[in-house]
Formats: sequence, C-alpha cells, structure tokens
Amino acid sequence: MFEVFRSTSSKLVLLLAVVLIAGLQYQFWLGEGGYFPHQALTQQITQQAEVNDELKERNRILAAEVYDLKNGAEAIEEHARLDLGLVKPNETFVQMSTISSRYKAIYINPNAKVDTATNEHPN
Repeated sequence: MFEVFRSTSSKLVLLLAVVLIAGLQYQFWLGEGGYFPHQALTQQITQQAEVNDELKERNRILAAEVYDLKNGAEAIEEHARLDLGLVKPNETFVQMSTISSRYKAIYINPNAKVDTATNEHPN
C-alpha cells in the first residue's frame, strides 16, 4: 500500500498535503471567524439580547408612566400622595404601623454599665 510513497517527490507531495490540511484545520477551529471564536461571539450576542430585552421592558414601563403623567391628573395625584405625602384639605391622614402586636420594646438604661455592642454586663 505504501509503495506509492517510495520516491522523494511523492513524500514531498504527502508532506505538503499534511501541512495544508493542518493549516486549514487551524483556520477552521481557531482562526479569525473560526468555530470557537464564532461560538464565543454567539454567546455574547445572546447575553446582550437578554440585557436589551430587560432594558426595553424598563423603557416601556417608563414610557407608560410618562404618558400617564402627561395625560392624566389621577397619575399625578397618585404620585403626589404616595411619594410626596399629599393630603388634601378636609382629609384625615391615617398612618398604619407595620409593627407586629407581639413586638416588645427594649429599653436600655443609659446609666447602666453595659457593653452596647453586645448588650452584656461586664464582669
């Protein structure tokens, strides 16, 4: 089978073919625009698309809020009540506490010799 490669010219042609194939394989796998750089670029594109989708959703929400503030007095009033504490005349403001009814206040005697970091009496 290898009788073909007995002459020097055939060995040279075989060596040239092996070098050419190795160079092309290197270009395919690792060269500019090759398989691995293409995979990395595809992953970056996917990540950027996810970021863009999140930003588009945020922009959509902000655009809806801007539209409401420009076109409706109710949105402006809601914003003023929730964020700025607006109370109209003849309204009673009631603030509800979110503290549990089982809450027990802890009072510390300022004159006591207690380590304030650990609330322990030094011995």
